[in-house]
Amino acid sequence: MSEQGIGKRVVRKEDQRFLTGKGHYTDDLQRIRQTHAYFLRSPHAHAKIARIDTKAAQSAPGVVAVFTGADTAAAKVGSLICGWVVKDKHGEPHKAPPHPALAVDTVRHVGDTVAMVIAETEAQAKDAAEKIVVDYQELPAVINPAKALDKGAAQLHAEAPGNLCYDWELGDRAAVDAAFAKAAHVTKIDLVNNRLIPNAMEPRAAAAEYDAGSGQYTLWTTSQNPHVTRLVLSAFVLGIPEHKLRVIAPDVGGGFGSKIFIYAEETLLTWASAKVNRPIKWTAERNESFVSDAHGRDHVTHAELAMDKDGKFLALKVDTIANMGAYLSTFATAVPTYLYGTLLAGQYTTPAIHVNVRSVFTNTAPVDAYRGAGRPEATFVLERIVEQAAREMKIDKAELRRRNFIATDAYPYQTPVALAYDSGNYAGALKKALEMADYDGFEKRRADSKAKGKLRGIGLSAYIEACGLAPSAVVGSLGAGVGQWESAQVRFNPTGNVQVYTGSHSHGQGHETTFAQLVSTQLGVPLDQVEVIHGDTASVPFGMGTYGSRSLAVGGSAIVKACDKIIAKGKKIAAHMLEASAADIEFKNGVFSIAGTDKQVPLGGVVFSAYVPHNYPLNEVEPGMDENAFYDPANFTYPAGVHICEIEIDPDTGVSTIAKFTAVDDFGNLVNPMIVEGQVHGGIGQGIGQALLEHGVYDEKSGQLLTGSYMDYTMPRADDLPSFDVGYQVTPCPHNPLGVKGCGEAGAIAAPAAVMNAIHDALAPVGVKSIDMPATSSRVWQAIQRANTKMAAE
Repeated sequence: MSEQGIGKRVVRKEDQRFLTGKGHYTDDLQRIRQTHAYFLRSPHAHAKIARIDTKAAQSAPGVVAVFTGADTAAAKVGSLICGWVVKDKHGEPHKAPPHPALAVDTVRHVGDTVAMVIAETEAQAKDAAEKIVVDYQELPAVINPAKALDKGAAQLHAEAPGNLCYDWELGDRAAVDAAFAKAAHVTKIDLVNNRLIPNAMEPRAAAAEYDAGSGQYTLWTTSQNPHVTRLVLSAFVLGIPEHKLRVIAPDVGGGFGSKIFIYAEETLLTWASAKVNRPIKWTAERNESFVSDAHGRDHVTHAELAMDKDGKFLALKVDTIANMGAYLSTFATAVPTYLYGTLLAGQYTTPAIHVNVRSVFTNTAPVDAYRGAGRPEATFVLERIVEQAAREMKIDKAELRRRNFIATDAYPYQTPVALAYDSGNYAGALKKALEMADYDGFEKRRADSKAKGKLRGIGLSAYIEACGLAPSAVVGSLGAGVGQWESAQVRFNPTGNVQVYTGSHSHGQGHETTFAQLVSTQLGVPLDQVEVIHGDTASVPFGMGTYGSRSLAVGGSAIVKACDKIIAKGKKIAAHMLEASAADIEFKNGVFSIAGTDKQVPLGGVVFSAYVPHNYPLNEVEPGMDENAFYDPANFTYPAGVHICEIEIDPDTGVSTIAKFTAVDDFGNLVNPMIVEGQVHGGIGQGIGQALLEHGVYDEKSGQLLTGSYMDYTMPRADDLPSFDVGYQVTPCPHNPLGVKGCGEAGAIAAPAAVMNAIHDALAPVGVKSIDMPATSSRVWQAIQRANTKMAAE
């Protein structure tokens, strides 16, 4: 068992069924009398709906029903909600325009849902949808968030004058201004954090069924948090009793944040299942996902960093315009505020920081959390300006960071932007990363590249993130609509195998393995005797789901607490079995024993006795071995680290090749290093994708999505990525029982800045000052040509 517990590289238990085609996904579902749904979507970015004629569609072969916004409005189907209230700098709540599941009189982005067709087959639903006639009256559209606040810009919502959702600030503006007044040097930078479109292996899907006899709804959906889905749909949108809605999230093929949110499709399927009294299923096509899934990032930022003559940071000020898209998604308001502004201190001792964020509505798909959610945006701003400052100050980029790091003996460390860091060794991580990357040998490699006519650069990214989104009291005070605790139930069957029910949800993270490792270590049970169950609101305790790298630190801690209760109860039963005092009973490696003696009883024997209570008084101990626990953390966890990218550029083609990528991360204690490495590799791959390839682009005049398929939206492939050199700097989290921190988002947070800093370092010798993500070969080549032309003219 010691080779299966915490800290061991255990092969993922769930992979056997996935690799042999035995997984159970929403699209696999086949219900009796099942129908299929298809959604007619707006081809316009902004238009009034003058008329919808569905008669031909309703009489088409196989059609069961056709619904429009008039039907949902008449049925009083509620608006999709945003679950996080952000108050602006004047204390006013954000503007929250309605978001109907089906557009009623206006469409506000390409892909907005206009009608729902239900038919016997998917093909029949599609054919019928083509017979729907919609008369649109096109309206002006605004696409660029930097132009959304302009006078005369197209207006999306009467409830949000000037397209402003909120104007939010954090920090001490007066202290920042005073620091800038005495600065020896000020570095300024303008940045665009490009829009990303999530692309999980499994697209979104849903199926819904209504039981007229019991009034019970069942929704199968590709959700990262089924209980929250049930809560929002029942209480705020559909108005049905919560206990009458069962939500099941079976195997889910990736999420990256995009499957946290409540969408129109699952809302409409649930509602319509009662109308037609038959099961309904829908699975998104990939091009449908491009226009209807919540997108990520899309910030325009100006930042300034004030320093003294030795490069010590005095103050930072940041001004950001964040794109919300056409409507507010479920947690959209929190991403560019409390998940962004609070991380702008980074790993540094900057004494004064002020950030101002204006979030705006545009005629684009809604924008919400995407792997990292605010933390990648903050790290990109901070690490890009630090690298630029090092270049301007002629201070080595590693040395400048080292001078400004928070010291290892400074914890707990209160930042000027609300957070209190609890642990870290930033200098240690930097030292290890520099050694692994052979930083001292870089100039020789640069010279070798130059001899071959190539440009070579190296870039650093020292990131920190706040994970776990907790404690509940804190996030509640900041506007969160739900708590941030997690639940667990550990249940022994009489024969000794264990079922672990968790409110967390796995969609690729490996929870069925890591959670089993926790239980195996805590209780001394063989790994193959532990079953982890999640995703069904009818069987698992109410929980908050999986996002924000919270599952192990919060969900795992709840499991540990439940195991502690199992042990405590087991000691009482073992005491009666061994004829000793419970205070004298010890538990280790699955065995209860009397301290200082060889008298003992295995856990399995105690469990059996718990269900066959012949040997202990029932007035003192209840039968059974089944314990519940809830865990609400005392603080966020703060993973941190240093990523280093080394890149070579062919100036004749603009093609960039990553020669080496080094990552040293501090995730606290590691439960399964192999799974952690997989998370790091995947995150870095996504970060490199953002830096070099991916970009969600809309035409600024028509509002059409120009990157609506894999023909135009470039995903990273194996040959775009190097082998990653991964290491760890371990400082355990001091406030959770496992000492763990989150690991799932680190790569996506750190990598974009590391890559772009390397690009700028490579291009600086040829006169290129700035280039935006993604640094495609075309953009790099054009930047080099412009710099060459400018230098020739001078």
